[in-house]
Amino acid sequence: MHKKMSLYLAAPLFNDMELNYNANLRDALSPFFNVFLPQEDGLLLREIVDGGVHEEVAAKMVFDADIQAMVEADIILAVLHGAHIDEGVAFELGYSFAHGKRCIALQEDIRQALPTGNNPMISQSCEKVFHYKQDLLAWLGSNFSANFVSVRNESQPVEN
Repeated sequence: MHKKMSLYLAAPLFNDMELNYNANLRDALSPFFNVFLPQEDGLLLREIVDGGVHEEVAAKMVFDADIQAMVEADIILAVLHGAHIDEGVAFELGYSFAHGKRCIALQEDIRQALPTGNNPMISQSCEKVFHYKQDLLAWLGSNFSANFVSVRNESQPVEN
């Protein structure tokens, strides 16, 4: 029996479309990884501030919680949608890369600000950038097969 690897899902989370996309992606990944999704597993600044916590204190709480989750993650998956990459995602990717984490990205949105593609600081931080979710899942399956096999075997009923 293998312990599932931990994946930090770095993604924009500022509107219902992004929140739903992230949740669906988490659902596709969660049979194979323990997925940390900041919008659900972390702290949200607006909720903490709405609860009466001073904004500076709330920001530090969010920052510390997400840093700890990145430190504990085995792999980082950055969602690179939009013409301009979300600044939080860019930070999470750079921080994780600088700390020796495996970093990959999903960019199903074809909009890009630079005619040459992503900013090199983004593209060079990623081991691989996928343009389709199914390609990402297939790659994860072939590169983390022990993780996938052990999870599948754990979910199989035991026969007597």
